[in-house]
Amino acid sequence: MGFLELLLLAVGLSMDAFAVSVCKGLCMKKADLRAQAICGAWFGGFQGLMPLIGFLLGTLFADAIVAVDHWIAFILLALIGINMLKEALEKKECDCCDTNEADLSAKTMFVMAVATSIDALAVGISLAMAGDVNIVAAVLLIGVTTFLLSGVGVKVGNIFGSRFEKKAQLLGGVILILLGTKILLEHLGILA
Repeated sequence: MGFLELLLLAVGLSMDAFAVSVCKGLCMKKADLRAQAICGAWFGGFQGLMPLIGFLLGTLFADAIVAVDHWIAFILLALIGINMLKEALEKKECDCCDTNEADLSAKTMFVMAVATSIDALAVGISLAMAGDVNIVAAVLLIGVTTFLLSGVGVKVGNIFGSRFEKKAQLLGGVILILLGTKILLEHLGILA
C-alpha cells in the first residue's frame, strides 16, 4: 500500500473523530489551542493505537485465512464505510451540553476516543490481510492525520457550527469503501 492510499485511509478513519471534534467545538465559548490539542491527542492516539492492535491480531491469524484475506479486508472496510454513511444520513445535530462548555475530562475523552477508533481496529486487521503494508508508517500517518483533523474540527465546530459534520462522515465512508474495493480488485488481479 502506497503513501497516497495510506493517507486516504488515514483521512477516512479520522472523519468520525473530526465529526466528534466539531461537536466539541460547538460546545465551546472559545476553542483555544489547549482544547484542540486535547482532542487531537486523545483521538489521534487511539486512532493510531487501534490499527496496530488490529494488525497484530490479523498477523496472528494470517496463515489460517490467507486464501480469503482480501475478501475479509474488503468486507471489513466496506462494512465500516457503509456504517459511516448510514450514521451520517441518520444522525441528528450534535447533542451539545447545556453549559456551553465541552467536557474534555479524561473519562469523557477516553470513552469518545475508544468509540471513534473501534473501526480502526478492524482496519488494522484489514491491513494485515492486505499485505505489503508498512504498519509503523500507517500507524504514524493515521495518528498524526487524526490529531491534526481533530484539532481543526474543534475550531471548525466553534466557528462554523455543525455544517461539516455529516459531510465529513460521508466522505470517510466513501473513502473506506473505495479502499476496500481496491484491495479486493488488486487481489483478484483486476487492478494491477
